[in-house]
Amino acid sequence: MLKIVLARPNYNSHLITPPLGLGYLVAYLESKGRQVKIIDGLNLGYSNDLIVDHCKDAEIVGIYCLSAYFFEVIDLTKRLKEKNKIVIIGGPHASVLPELTLKETGADFIVVGEGEVTLLELISAIENNASSEAIPGVFSLKTKNFIKREFIQDLDTLPYPDWKQLDPRRYKKAPHGGLVKKFPVAPIITTRGCPYECTFCASPKLWERSIRYRSPENIVSEIVYLVKNFGVKEIHFEDDNLTLKKEHAEKICRLLIEAKLKISWAAPNGIRADTVTEELLDLMKKSGCYFLAFGIESGNQGILNKIRKKTKLETIEKAISIANKKGIVTQGFFIFGLPGETKDSIRETIDFAKRIKLDKAQFLLLDVLPGSQLWEDLEGKFVADWARHSYQEVTWV
Repeated sequence: MLKIVLARPNYNSHLITPPLGLGYLVAYLESKGRQVKIIDGLNLGYSNDLIVDHCKDAEIVGIYCLSAYFFEVIDLTKRLKEKNKIVIIGGPHASVLPELTLKETGADFIVVGEGEVTLLELISAIENNASSEAIPGVFSLKTKNFIKREFIQDLDTLPYPDWKQLDPRRYKKAPHGGLVKKFPVAPIITTRGCPYECTFCASPKLWERSIRYRSPENIVSEIVYLVKNFGVKEIHFEDDNLTLKKEHAEKICRLLIEAKLKISWAAPNGIRADTVTEELLDLMKKSGCYFLAFGIESGNQGILNKIRKKTKLETIEKAISIANKKGIVTQGFFIFGLPGETKDSIRETIDFAKRIKLDKAQFLLLDVLPGSQLWEDLEGKFVADWARHSYQEVTWV
């Protein structure tokens, strides 16, 4: 069998959390008899040269790619190809821009969408010197008729991420959200996908506006495993929409209460204000929730309508008020520079953030993400410099 490494390059990020995507891929491959090593350049502080050094014995190197560090992926891939490695790139950026990713990096293959089954089949084809043309989810420069990989419907059939390689005790620097009660912290995903169509987000294209759920029992079983084996004291739910299905969220909370784990938990990736009720927030608080981030985006209703947020400012204000009363720390995410933005709407957003009494507000500059509706709507109006895609610079005019 070929030796395989899956890597995340180092980049300038204030968040350093275990790469769950790589963890799931490795766990699946290992369940099928493969041995795979993870190199998390971000957490280890490795340069691309150092990552290449640690891949010296590998024949295949897979790289997880976000738009935020595509420029690092380009550099890392070129260095790996100089060492004659077979390079496979996956992740959101590569999935929505497979042809561009191949051309700019010189990689051998792109895995589009969910990678567990696709990557296993691709590795087997490489080992047997067989064509990848008929493998769903694989894109290469030889691809003539791309075949879409269907989504995995039963997420409970997947093994937990390889927590032995992503040991939460090694991630001590900057958990998502920048707020933590107790270390070690472990991130968890309870769903895949999102049914909404916010124009600034790539999720509608990545997940085709669908959502799939792990069972609450499977989720809490993983949390118990993390507590018992790694001493985890806090869980961060990283879903796009943790509270979208009220009954699902309630069941998770009840099972956590029954498990008596004495852990705290947070949802730092952002939930929708229109999906929480006073009853649900009560249950969340009782089960250990102390921090919720809300994706608010703007304090101007016209802009919310334009980006298809499908919520009302009064709904957001009510949800924040209830969470505050329950003693849950609240954070709001806002984006400046959305289409239709003016000095007046920026002021409205700041005033709204102050009025609803958030504990923390984060104001980001619009980053036009590949795969989002805005990527298509603003074509020709944004900066095609991947080093600037960081939510910290204006990238479109």
